[in-house]
Amino acid sequence: MNLIEKDAIIPFTDYNTQRKKLVLPEYGRHIQRMIQKISEIPDREKRNEQIMTAVALMGDLNPHLRDVNDFKHKLWDHVHIISDFDIDIDAPYPTPSRESFQEKPQRLPYPGAPVKIMHYGRAIQAMIDVLSERPDNEERTTVALRIAAYMKRDYLLWNKDTVTDEIIIRDLTAMSKGRIVLPAGTALPDVQADIEAEQALMRKASSNNKKKKKKKKKKKKGGPGQV
Repeated sequence: MNLIEKDAIIPFTDYNTQRKKLVLPEYGRHIQRMIQKISEIPDREKRNEQIMTAVALMGDLNPHLRDVNDFKHKLWDHVHIISDFDIDIDAPYPTPSRESFQEKPQRLPYPGAPVKIMHYGRAIQAMIDVLSERPDNEERTTVALRIAAYMKRDYLLWNKDTVTDEIIIRDLTAMSKGRIVLPAGTALPDVQADIEAEQALMRKASSNNKKKKKKKKKKKKGGPGQV
């Protein structure tokens, strides 16, 4: 029997860094090799038969794709991507081009106009801008009062201080560039009770989540088969 010397080094040359780069790592190296081998099958009918099996396996390995709209189409697109768009098969969907997957996504426009008073947020500012274009009538005043009530609520949520109705009405006028002016002495609804009720619900939900986490931890510690 030949014994290996104590300090002998056995070379290992099959490192991942020396292998072909994974095109879509979520499918693993075996799927990539499978698709490569299938693309080399000379018989077209046999090639189509084998690729159907590969696609089914890809779906089983990535069940989360089933929640994606038209997930089968996505799987077939992935076959072409993994094969470097070099597989000749009769797919049930149009063959995608390499360029279609290299296009950069369109740049999303970022809102350029600054919010006049930050703690009210952009949504309130947008509502005020739309309302400012409406005719000055009773309906517009009703909507303005509702917006002012939201503003009061947001002010108290962010600043956690008391605020007078006069300050909210003044801010509403400023944010509308003087186009919305509520009558002097307008009283806004008391939103403090609503805020406290909402905060109580949030605390209750947070407490319930903590209790659920503790129960899960206890179950894990107990282990299977323990009473």
